[in-house]
Amino acid sequence: MSPVSTVPREHRIDLLWQAVCRGDEQAAVDATFGALEDGIPAERVLLDLIAPVQRRVGEEWAANRITVAQEHAASAINDRVIAALSRRCAAPVAAGRGTVVVACVDGEWHGLPARLLAEVLTLRGWTVDYLGAQVPTRHLIARIHQTGPAVVALSSSIATRLPTAHATITAVQATGTPVLVGGAAFGRDGRYARLLGADAWAPDASSAADRLDEGPLALPPPAHQPLDDLPHLIDQEYTMVARTRTELVRAVMDGLADRFPAMRDYTAAQLGHTAEDIAHIVDFLATALYTDDPELLTDFLAWTAGILTARSVPAHSLVPALHILSEQLKDFPRATLMLDQAADRLTGAGSVIASDSRNTA
Repeated sequence: MSPVSTVPREHRIDLLWQAVCRGDEQAAVDATFGALEDGIPAERVLLDLIAPVQRRVGEEWAANRITVAQEHAASAINDRVIAALSRRCAAPVAAGRGTVVVACVDGEWHGLPARLLAEVLTLRGWTVDYLGAQVPTRHLIARIHQTGPAVVALSSSIATRLPTAHATITAVQATGTPVLVGGAAFGRDGRYARLLGADAWAPDASSAADRLDEGPLALPPPAHQPLDDLPHLIDQEYTMVARTRTELVRAVMDGLADRFPAMRDYTAAQLGHTAEDIAHIVDFLATALYTDDPELLTDFLAWTAGILTARSVPAHSLVPALHILSEQLKDFPRATLMLDQAADRLTGAGSVIASDSRNTA
């Protein structure tokens, strides 16, 4: 058997990446099993080989170097590679470890991070009840009553699912079951996990498993309402923006051609993509209002600007859309402040203008 160090990690990642890009499932499995045969533990194969390749899939899509169809095909192969690895490395369940329910928040279709966690926990001897992507809260609660898990692990990659995540966390805790959360939606430092009252947060699958290895999570607090955690919701701005999403998107589309004349020559497909982009902006605005965090919106718009630039769409087209939204929401001070700050950031106006806006709101 060759020592692990004879094959650089980067080379293994590239082998798997090339196989995924070709759609060659067998080569992808061979690359993964080759790492096992060279002595790399299964958990490290999952987290240091398969996970980086999946991240690269997303990065290549964002840079417009692969299509949506190629992204889906690559993700599907990675999922089947994980299944093959799981069958090969099945570990006995350790007595007394208990059951962990692993699920994605309803509306969260990125299931692979949760799948990786489920496999890591299985390798460490837990009984894992993996429910997959987009799990409705009522179904999750029903499952908890059936299986009586020691903990529920919730995953979400998309920040716009945070309001749903909050309701789910609260509902799970009402059953007396603690909740561990993870995924990009909860922030790099777990700030939204703490804000929404989760019992624990982990930045990755290995850290989540380590936390559970340390001992049981504390029982959740008595049943409470989301408004108890987020008193700023009393102003109803989040509710009104979320409820009028369709009308807001329509108003921006109606007014955008006058402020961005190039849009008049858009094809039907381009108009459809523009409407989708505006809908995402409204969704992120609503979530920023829910969390009372303007950075959630500005960070999303900075990311969107990069995506548009990679697709040869001028990023400055976002600014008039923000101005129209601000006009539509002129009676909502938190929303208009967030939109104005986001527009300032996109135009490079800097923090001074944002600070002035905050002081005059």
